[in-house]
Amino acid sequence: MKGVFDALTPDQMLATLEAHTTYAFTGLTAPLPSYINRVYELETQQGDRLIAKFYRPGRWSRGALEDEHHFLLDCVEAEIPVVAPLMLNQGSTIGKLEEIHFALFPKKSGREMSLQHDEGWRRLGALVGRMHSVGQEREASHRLRLHPEHTTLPERDQLVQGGWMSAEMADHFSRITDQIIERAIDLFEGVELQRIHGDLHRANILERPSEGLLLIDFDDMVMGPAVQDLWLLLPEHIHQARYEMQLILEGYEQFCAFDEYEIGLVEVLRAMRMIYFLSWCSTQVEDYTFRHHFPDWGEAHFWQREIADLERQLTLIKHTECSGGNR
Repeated sequence: MKGVFDALTPDQMLATLEAHTTYAFTGLTAPLPSYINRVYELETQQGDRLIAKFYRPGRWSRGALEDEHHFLLDCVEAEIPVVAPLMLNQGSTIGKLEEIHFALFPKKSGREMSLQHDEGWRRLGALVGRMHSVGQEREASHRLRLHPEHTTLPERDQLVQGGWMSAEMADHFSRITDQIIERAIDLFEGVELQRIHGDLHRANILERPSEGLLLIDFDDMVMGPAVQDLWLLLPEHIHQARYEMQLILEGYEQFCAFDEYEIGLVEVLRAMRMIYFLSWCSTQVEDYTFRHHFPDWGEAHFWQREIADLERQLTLIKHTECSGGNR
């Protein structure tokens, strides 16, 4: 199936989309950067620009894609600015070419939002709060649960057992990550998980002139703690960005309650993301584009650097004062 996906041509994509929609397309098929999926900007005969996304087989089940699309459509219904998928002829937002799922989206462009003033942070928090209020309305049963036992532990095992590092480095890596996971499991006790964006860094929030902010790229949505969609927006580690976090929460809590205990999860979540990224990279090593951007991935000096970073993060976790309440 990987061969079929790799051999997917623009002509195949255009023919498939025309068969599943009422659109007629010009020959424009401009590829957009994506490590995982095949993403192209297209143009209709009427001059409208659309984005076609053909999902890599094996990454998400159809149910997981439906969970993402349901979240987006729920946001649209609540008038939250997102880029929602378009309905195809068969009455679904998801089509299929052999075993490859695909979807079509309107093109929405913008620039990265400015955060030069306090009100910008509050406005950002308000938008995330509105999105989370919708996220609480239903489960995403086919999506990952962002929890150290469900995500980080298997990711660690994949790295240790995959032969990506020497036995000595694997032992060192295991000792560090075991401590991080043990700490994370304790801190996650009793934390509520809900539908969240999952990868809400600033590049995924656009400013559209005369329209306002726009949330994009829900590919990695998960069931997770609310604070996951807040800490990625901060300019520094939590102990250096308490002022910005407070401003975000001032906007957030206008629309959604926030459990301040979760602030104590921030540096653990950062460590979990570091492990996740290493695990994700291990699944991409055969990809030419990945190797071009990460030529030293898997080398001894690479793992020395990554293990040192995790050690520093573990030290920070141990010494970071918990700013949330106690359970």
